[in-house]
Amino acid sequence: MEAGLNLLRGLCLALLLTGLPTGNAFGATDGASAAPKQRMQAAMQANRERYGIAGQAVMVVHNGQVLFRGADGQADVEAGKRLTPGHVFPVYSLSKLFVSTLVMQLVDRGSVDPDAAASAYLPDLPGAWRNITVRQFLDHTSGVAEYFEGESPATFPPDLSAALSAAGAKPPQFAPGTQSRYTQTNYLVLSALLQAHYGKPYVEIAEERIIRRLHLRHTWLGPARLPGRGVAAAYLGKDGRLQRQQEIPWPDYSYAHGSLYASLDDLARFLRALGKGELVGKATLQRLWRAQTLRDGRRGTFAGGWEYGESAPYRFVGHDGGARVRVRLVFEDALDGDLYAFLYLTNGSARNVWSRTLVDSAMAAVAPRRFPSQALSERLIGLAWQGADAAAMDAAVAAARKQAAMADAALEGTINNAGYAARESLGAEAAIRLFRLNTRLFPGSANTWDSLAETYQANGEQERARALYEKARSLTAKP
Repeated sequence: MEAGLNLLRGLCLALLLTGLPTGNAFGATDGASAAPKQRMQAAMQANRERYGIAGQAVMVVHNGQVLFRGADGQADVEAGKRLTPGHVFPVYSLSKLFVSTLVMQLVDRGSVDPDAAASAYLPDLPGAWRNITVRQFLDHTSGVAEYFEGESPATFPPDLSAALSAAGAKPPQFAPGTQSRYTQTNYLVLSALLQAHYGKPYVEIAEERIIRRLHLRHTWLGPARLPGRGVAAAYLGKDGRLQRQQEIPWPDYSYAHGSLYASLDDLARFLRALGKGELVGKATLQRLWRAQTLRDGRRGTFAGGWEYGESAPYRFVGHDGGARVRVRLVFEDALDGDLYAFLYLTNGSARNVWSRTLVDSAMAAVAPRRFPSQALSERLIGLAWQGADAAAMDAAVAAARKQAAMADAALEGTINNAGYAARESLGAEAAIRLFRLNTRLFPGSANTWDSLAETYQANGEQERARALYEKARSLTAKP
């Protein structure tokens, strides 16, 4: 008996020391091998050093089992307060996921047809919008203009009706269904639809149907009810250094598209409920989590209001918040199959790293063989940051090709995306190493030369950029 108690105490102590709970938001115990945890810890350290992240909290869950939950860095740099997994983060546009979920609930119940005009449910919408569908507002293919010009109180219309009128008075950005362009106005329209259906303010709807229903005790819309402590400060990168960000004074009606605050565990609980079909039926999710085909045949970038992508054989849906945080569900076709949840929250970085880059690094860390594209991208970005030579780059690609049968188009796209991610956060020189790699591997692709030219141009090397643009044009002109 005493030996058993000692073993139990030892296990509990080990869990405490690793910062992992015995239970979690996904309703499972942590029993994964140490390898994914160690790789994820190494990835977080590399990201912190590479991008100058102030503080970060990460959770990765696979089929109900927590593979990793941890945090490091500072919640408040000036005060020297360490970040913990329990801190509340400003998560900005993740609030749109609440709106899209609430709209999908109405679709699930048959109360809303996503392919019907939104004006069928909101007769007072601006006349120019009368034929725009609910799905087009959800997926940012509506073409409607933004409702505000700046980010000061004077630039925001006084109420929701005035905001919609202001946006409706502006010319459209494009014809509905022809492009994808992220616009906050879309989610004002959807919040108005929800208010019309339920007969109450949007915040009350979200609190009743998501926040209280899921017992999200560390989630708030708007800053007014935030606790006095336990909230991570927000930072931006300026000239390679962290700078405290001032809160944007969003009006209450804008909470449909921003100003959400939540903890890592609360967001995980929300994703769990979605993945299990507790908030929206799985059949409806399967139907709406498919990207629209635009009129020119291209695929839209959103599905059911969630950013959409594919990494064969997986599909993934998720969303960014303020370019600092991202959540992503990754699944094999059916939600009843293989399912991952990735949550990567930061409160800012000196280099303003894309949240997409961070989630890709988490995918690469915990399951490199399942996500070979993300694994190669992370490897190449690391090499570019270190100033590695062409031979090291070529060796990384050769190793990736040996481990995974990646088609040439997928390989070219992976390297191209890695180049832009490096350019955004690490600078032109790092990006040029990756774009040069692509021109060596795919010299007949106009796109590889165009990306290299664009980066040289951004780096002020105009003559070299002109020669490379000409190379791209010559390849495009070939029959």
